[in-house]
Amino acid sequence: MTVDIDKTAGQDTPPAGPQAIKAIPVRHYGRYVAAVIAIALLAAIIYAFGRGKINWHAVPEFFFDHRILTGVGKTLMLTVLSMVIGIVGGIVLAVMRLSKNPVTSSIAWFYIWFFRGTPVLVQLVLWFNLGLVFTYVNLGPIYKDYWSSFMTPLLTALLGLGLNEAAYMAEICRAGLLAVDEGQTEAAQALGMSHGKTLLRIVIPQAMRVIVPPTGNEVINMLKTTSLVAVVQFQELFRFAQDIGQTAGAPVEMFFVAASWYLIMTSVLSVGQYYIERYYARGSSRQLPPTPWQKVKANMLSLGRPKGAVSA
Repeated sequence: MTVDIDKTAGQDTPPAGPQAIKAIPVRHYGRYVAAVIAIALLAAIIYAFGRGKINWHAVPEFFFDHRILTGVGKTLMLTVLSMVIGIVGGIVLAVMRLSKNPVTSSIAWFYIWFFRGTPVLVQLVLWFNLGLVFTYVNLGPIYKDYWSSFMTPLLTALLGLGLNEAAYMAEICRAGLLAVDEGQTEAAQALGMSHGKTLLRIVIPQAMRVIVPPTGNEVINMLKTTSLVAVVQFQELFRFAQDIGQTAGAPVEMFFVAASWYLIMTSVLSVGQYYIERYYARGSSRQLPPTPWQKVKANMLSLGRPKGAVSA
């Protein structure tokens, strides 16, 4: 018996596998309108400054002036020293604030309350003018001198900025310490570790994930706050730019120079903060966030990929 097989059978069956879906993106016309408005406002601002009475040639002329560079160095030095005082003082105050001793806890609370509740500019001026109250400093055989000679502009700036920063860092450190599970401390104490060793080896390393991001913001904020020490006669970037502007007859131009240097320094610090945060995020996330170079590389690869291709 012969069986006739239809040779045309199966020719009309659809191909195996799903067909590619042609997705049409939704058009957001509001975004285009907002972009046009933003570009128009930016162009208007640039046009207004371009037509203004500003000697733009003075900006590159004084940008690398030795006085400006000296001010940049002193600004960075003041930022680092003030943050060291603030971080060390903040850690001590945070530990005191969390102490079960009511005396030390109350002292830390009062310090934080006072220095966070008064402006840093007022504190700087107060430190600078305490010579009107105290004639001289007498530490016995160790040190004795007039207050005006003891309280130099540098010391005034360090005390005003560092002690004020310690109050903010205390709250940041306290939040980081409280973020660590109490079971970690209990387990360390069960192993016979002392309170100090538990704090240094167990609690603080885990608290750094919470402490580092706001601390980076405080460093950037401190860099900008150093401009206030010009009122206590300390020569830093803003004060040098101000003096050059008065002697050269270009005050606004020198303010643009100072602002440009502040932008450069804060941008560098922001990049450093990003990588430090990425370093301490290794244990809290399965996949680290991409670096800026990795983002650029991924975008370049996506532009070179054929249309419709899907990355694995």
